[in-house]
Amino acid sequence: MLWIGQIISQFGDRLNQMALIAFIFKRAPGSTFELAKLIAITIIPVFLIGPIAGVYVDRWDRRRTMYVCDLVRALLVFTIPFFLMNTKSLIPLYIVVFLIFCLSRFFVPAKMSIIPDMVKKEDLLLANSLVHTTGMIAAAMGFGIGGVIVEILGVKGGFYLDAATFFISGILIFFVSTRVGLKVETKKVLRMGKEIIEVIKKSVLEELRGVFGFLRKQQKIKSILNILFMLWAALGSVYVVIIVFIQRVFTSVVKDLGLLAVFLGCGLFFGSLLYGKFGKKLSYFKAIFLSLILAGLVLVGFTITSYHFINFQLAAMLSFVLGISISPIMIASNTLVHELTDTDMRGKVFTALEIVIHFAFLSFMFITSGLAEYIGQFSILITVGVCVILVGIGGVFKRR
Repeated sequence: MLWIGQIISQFGDRLNQMALIAFIFKRAPGSTFELAKLIAITIIPVFLIGPIAGVYVDRWDRRRTMYVCDLVRALLVFTIPFFLMNTKSLIPLYIVVFLIFCLSRFFVPAKMSIIPDMVKKEDLLLANSLVHTTGMIAAAMGFGIGGVIVEILGVKGGFYLDAATFFISGILIFFVSTRVGLKVETKKVLRMGKEIIEVIKKSVLEELRGVFGFLRKQQKIKSILNILFMLWAALGSVYVVIIVFIQRVFTSVVKDLGLLAVFLGCGLFFGSLLYGKFGKKLSYFKAIFLSLILAGLVLVGFTITSYHFINFQLAAMLSFVLGISISPIMIASNTLVHELTDTDMRGKVFTALEIVIHFAFLSFMFITSGLAEYIGQFSILITVGVCVILVGIGGVFKRR
């Protein structure tokens, strides 16, 4: 049920993004900075809600947290086409989008933390591969099919369908069962009493200090933090820039963007299968750094060939290879964190990781979206690709 629910929910997420991208394009065609502003609203909750969310995810029933978040998100998304699309000001839309992603800050650590409760330790790598693969397939389908849906049904149709996917996902997750007993008592009065006493005895701030102290002592997790910071800095640097780059090169708003995302998702799926089956033959860190080298090379190749030849078939092939190269990075990172943390720390640790990677993403997204207005998307993409290659090479030699 969790697997199916994630497929549906991730599909809806990407469909929502396609509708938002098309909406911003109509308001400000070709502007990387305007698109960056909207994306920033989806990331700010990481810093405002993320620290609190991780603490309480470890106290609450994780399954309940997930399905409640999905059902509330369904209601919020529904308000966008029903009430907000015709308003002159974008502020109400931004508020709703902000609230939707605030709920995501509870959903993500709950989803990542519940996996070890559902599988045996020796199956963690395979389980993470399945969850990662599921998300990537659904994301790719959401981008590809979402582009077509937005073209046919318009922005409103995309939002209505997105609301339906959250609702269905919430219902499916409601029926998920875990392998081990839940940490939180089901009797409401007893649970509420324990939480009140716990909050009095140990504040959220104290728990956060504890988790960052834990991270400082775990050298491997510190290394993962550094790697993820660099990876998401690169992703942030190219995210908005490559969207506008594709729109300009292939002269379409969301159609080619969505189709290329499908090939990227297929590559992520294939890469997840390969790494899930053969990943144990390489150390986690070696797999990560080799993947970075390949990803950087493909990004450079994609940028040069798309700019000079405007060949969709070649761009699609390179998108597929890029997906293969990226896939092992997150799988290996998540598996390492699962192996190194206890169940009562997982939610807080994954929240800390979320804060780090989204800070990197948001910061570099604004930097490059501003620079792209002056030096162009091509130069930004080439520079980021070269930097990723150098980081990967440095990591391989350092770990020899």
